[in-house]
Amino acid sequence: MTEFVYFEQIDGVGYLRFNRPKANAYNLTFMQDFAKAIEAANVSSVNVVIVCSSSEKFFCAGADIKEFAQNNTADNQKMVAQARLNLAAIEASDKIFIAMIAGHALGGGLEIALACDLRFAANGSYLLGLPEIKLGLIPGNGGSQRLTKVVGASRALEILATGDNFGVEQAYRIGLINRLYPADELLTNTLNYAQALVKGPGLAIAATKKAVKQGAELSLADGLALEKQLSDQLYDTQDAKEGFNAFVEKREAQFSGR
Repeated sequence: MTEFVYFEQIDGVGYLRFNRPKANAYNLTFMQDFAKAIEAANVSSVNVVIVCSSSEKFFCAGADIKEFAQNNTADNQKMVAQARLNLAAIEASDKIFIAMIAGHALGGGLEIALACDLRFAANGSYLLGLPEIKLGLIPGNGGSQRLTKVVGASRALEILATGDNFGVEQAYRIGLINRLYPADELLTNTLNYAQALVKGPGLAIAATKKAVKQGAELSLADGLALEKQLSDQLYDTQDAKEGFNAFVEKREAQFSGR
């Protein structure tokens, strides 16, 4: 049976690929495959995972509306519950997850991208959006909360209240997209960034993600305490010793993730 989502590792970089033609619209099986792929990424040796699509036109179109309409409420809630667990697992992971977007990212598809740590995108005429309100709903996989944290409350409400889709250039202007590249340069530039992380100190990268993600929910005093705790844990690591030695010896550090 074909997996709708699968993980693979190439040259030290993880790839988590969506592969449910034509639009990567998800159902329960998709979300269960997604969970397995995230777990495979988390137990792998990589410290960066690129979330991408096998489709040229779609990153992910969100939930399969036809199946959603046919299912009973309990079945739909089971799928949504798995989706929520998946996105929480991405945020809790020690890995850096980069959403590489070159096609439509709508509804739950954009919610997946918002749960990733970074979003790199290609120029193009495709659309992004959270149109759930047009179905009499609101985002159910964290979209209202994560969008607000990324672009601010006023901008998020503007987007969510209408459910209107928007282009990638607008997404970049409001800070939803971190980096925007010509379509034929997206993969190369995303890989260049990922390879820099691959060569970096894995423990410090994981600590940085935790400091930023958890610190955003804390008061400044508690955030500083968290930073101190995470920083203090790194001083005696092999990577820290290698970093100091490489600086003194004026050479490139060779980090081992230990």
